[in-house]
Amino acid sequence: MHNPDAETSTMNEAKPTKIRFEYGDDDEATATGSSNLDEDLPMCDPVDDDKTSADYYFDSYSHFGIHEEMLKDVVRTKTYQNVIYRNTFLFKDKIVLDVGAGTGILSLFCAKAGAKHVYAVECSQMADMAKEIVEANGYSNVITVLKGKIEEIDLPVPQVDIIISEWMGYFLLYENMLNTVLYARDKWLVSNGIVLPDNASLYLTAIEDAEYKEDKIEFWNNVYGFDMSCIRKQSIMEPLVDTVDQNQIVTNCQLLKTMDISKMTSGDASFTAPFKLVAERDDYIHALVAYFDVSFTVCHKPTGFSTGPRSRNTHWKQTVLYLEEVLTICEGESVTGSMTVAQNKKNPRDVDITLKYSLNGQRCVISRTQHYKMR
Repeated sequence: MHNPDAETSTMNEAKPTKIRFEYGDDDEATATGSSNLDEDLPMCDPVDDDKTSADYYFDSYSHFGIHEEMLKDVVRTKTYQNVIYRNTFLFKDKIVLDVGAGTGILSLFCAKAGAKHVYAVECSQMADMAKEIVEANGYSNVITVLKGKIEEIDLPVPQVDIIISEWMGYFLLYENMLNTVLYARDKWLVSNGIVLPDNASLYLTAIEDAEYKEDKIEFWNNVYGFDMSCIRKQSIMEPLVDTVDQNQIVTNCQLLKTMDISKMTSGDASFTAPFKLVAERDDYIHALVAYFDVSFTVCHKPTGFSTGPRSRNTHWKQTVLYLEEVLTICEGESVTGSMTVAQNKKNPRDVDITLKYSLNGQRCVISRTQHYKMR
């Protein structure tokens, strides 16, 4: 998680928070590694003919390996477990909708916490496995697994008290199912119902990353003596999902956007936000890095987790946006600009990012716009 004490106060800057970020109990050391894909997303069987990228996306979540890796993401899974088990008063005798249930792990948590009934909606073939898992654990009378898209299924009940989901994607919004959660909220949630998690925040910082940029981006300028820089132009437009060493961070961390899942509309996921990143030391900047936090504020003790470079690693890692040119920055100087985030018009699971930035420093003066596409 970002370190508020090390930051300089700027507009919309990340402030110290009362949310308690955690990842579990004493068995946290049993984590076997982090994954690189999200589990609880809407999925359905792919169409054999004329497959789109969305079809392959849905199909990928029928494979067991992805779910294994997701379940082994201790930060993610233990936080959800702790939220549910430590707040049984929220779930006792309540009707719960699990959106994008995957293996049904969140539904099982809710059932064990005393939910009256849980409807686990899953669109991939994993729904069949989820039914077996529910039966094997003796919860068939509490959990009903429904196979299909949220937008197409009929719930056996007119309303639910709680909607729970793990909808977040890379960069918070890539390949996510936020719109599906909002659809379910508007259609089935009672007026005083709750959505878990109910808050998500996107942050930005800047890093020095000369070695990796040289290896991943500049490599294309001279490939065994040949100019392949046309590929460089494409590679720099593709954000890199990777784990960033916190020692690479050069500036403060800036809050870009906060989303209240209980109240927001689907259009709120597209936005333009200003930023001001203040250098904490003399250094070079090769990339900007985005990450997100999620929180469950309706709990007895507000809880959440961060995917930032100063927190324990998750399968979401961080999203690295490489800059065309190296910025030379001195302590106290600022990189200012704005980031525009929008769903891709052809595939709403993809994200288009426009980054405008400028630096007017002692050693570097620059102003430019770059475009990125998360595919």
